Amino acid sequence: MEAFWISLVAIFVAELGDKSQLMAMTFATRFKAWPVLAGITIATTVVHLFSVAIGGLIGDALPTTAISIVAGIAFLGFAVWTLRGDELSEEESKKAQRTTRNAIIAVTVAFFLSELGDKTMLATIVLATQHGWVGTWIGSTVGMVAADALAIVVGRMLGKHLPEKVIRYGAAAAFAVFGVILLVDAIW
Repeated sequence: MEAFWISLVAIFVAELGDKSQLMAMTFATRFKAWPVLAGITIATTVVHLFSVAIGGLIGDALPTTAISIVAGIAFLGFAVWTLRGDELSEEESKKAQRTTRNAIIAVTVAFFLSELGDKTMLATIVLATQHGWVGTWIGSTVGMVAADALAIVVGRMLGKHLPEKVIRYGAAAAFAVFGVILLVDAIW
C-alpha cells in the first residue's frame, strides 16, 4: 500500500506542468472530457506497466543503497527538468485540435508517444526499483490520470492553461525534497 501512495503523489506532482498535461488541456478544448480521459488512461496504463517492469529488473540487480543514491540524484534532476519547463509547440497544439476522427485513438497514441522517455516514465522506473511493482504501477497510473484529469477540467473551463510558473516551481520543489530525502536515507 505504501508503494501505491508514494507513487501516486510523486507522479501526480511530476505531471503538474508537464507537456502531456498541456496536451490534455489542448485535447479537452477540442473533444469531450471522457474520450480524452479514456485515451490518457489507456496510454498511461501501458507505459507505466512497461516502466515498472524495467524498474523491477533494475531493482533486483542493484544493491538498495546504490538505488537510493541514484534515485535521489534522479529526483534532483527531475526538479531541474521541471524548472526548465515543457511547452507544447504550435504544431503539436494545432495537431491536437485538428484530430477529429476518433478522439480516444488520437489521445491514446499522442499520450503513449509523449510519455516514452518522459520524466513521469523515468520517475516510475525509479520508484519501481524501491517498491513493489503492482503498487507502483497502480499508484503512478492513478497519479498521472488524476493530474491530467485536473488539466482536462481546467482546459474545459478555461480553454487555456494553468498558471505555469507557480505549478513549475511547486513541482520542482517537491522533486527536490524527494531527492534530498532519498539521498539522506541512503547516506545515513
